[in-house]
Amino acid sequence: MNLPPFKLERYFSKYEFNTEYLLCSSDCEAMPIADLLALEEGAAEKLQHIWLGYTESQGHSALREEIAKVYETTRPEEILVHTGAEEAIFLFMLSTMKQGDHVIVHAPCYQSLMEVAKGIGCDVSPWLAREEKDWALDLDELKRLLRPNTKVIVVNTPHNPTGYLMSRADFASLNRFAQENNLLLFSDEVYRESEHDPSMRLPAACDVGDHAVSLGVTSKTYGLAGLRIGWIATKNKMVYDQMASLKDYTTICNSAPSEFLAEVAMRNRRKLAERNLGIIRRNLAIMDDFFARHPDLFSWVRPRAGTMGFPKLLRGEIEEFCDKVVREAGVLLLPGTMYDDTDNHFRVGLGRKNLPQAVERLEEHLTAIASL
Repeated sequence: MNLPPFKLERYFSKYEFNTEYLLCSSDCEAMPIADLLALEEGAAEKLQHIWLGYTESQGHSALREEIAKVYETTRPEEILVHTGAEEAIFLFMLSTMKQGDHVIVHAPCYQSLMEVAKGIGCDVSPWLAREEKDWALDLDELKRLLRPNTKVIVVNTPHNPTGYLMSRADFASLNRFAQENNLLLFSDEVYRESEHDPSMRLPAACDVGDHAVSLGVTSKTYGLAGLRIGWIATKNKMVYDQMASLKDYTTICNSAPSEFLAEVAMRNRRKLAERNLGIIRRNLAIMDDFFARHPDLFSWVRPRAGTMGFPKLLRGEIEEFCDKVVREAGVLLLPGTMYDDTDNHFRVGLGRKNLPQAVERLEEHLTAIASL
């Protein structure tokens, strides 16, 4: 397998830990271990007694029981825990795809959702979300993309980087299309439970049928990226068993302390999600005001869910703009070229508490360059 450099991750490795303000983060505000343990009486004491031996390869049974509560009908034995979502993506594709298969991928997307399939030797067709349609996907276009050798559809909703949330009707049609055409649906749901309006939350794809695999993680909605705990949920026993077998060649099992902390987190996930949704909603109002003040410089499709939006720079070149902002203002934005976007978009993150200060610094920078 020949994989290209992961552009987004290489970009973050250059700036993430030496830039004052990260105005493009995909995760929510993190917390110290002490704050997480304080959510549950006795948790701090229990952590002291965690056995630091090998853990169950599929994930601790107590953790899988808590994760299963995210879903309506999916059971603990249908949950496979991984070291982050990235391992789950990699193992899903390696276990279900082969050279010559055709894969349809929601785009723009997190790079591994497309590049791992390409690295296997699959033919990948992007299913493009378009700004002029408020980042909605066209189901008629999906039908046109179908080929006799199509094996998998990969979709991400709520969407990174646009914040788009598919409608219930479109999501139902997508699942029906996959079932009718005997396709696997890999549904990246790592931003689920961060819908700005909870009434718009979609069912998890894994609850719809055994054609689907749902991807989850503690990093995004729950703001606990440092735990490095992700999972897949599926009723498809063949896919589950193939992924579990391949995991023996990657991490084998997960970190025992991380699994315990993730168990505490998932038992208290509603508190964590509500905390982070409060941050997102406050920050979204600030970004709305910011873009309203600069209609000549930016276009802004307001996100419906998740921790980010994907505005467009209307003047200049996006990589030069982002480079200038990080060097001169100490504010990191993510150019859309990291997603192979060629239309001058950039990613802004809504999940960090210091967004008001970051926007203030960006505003000062724009004022300064306008006066030159």
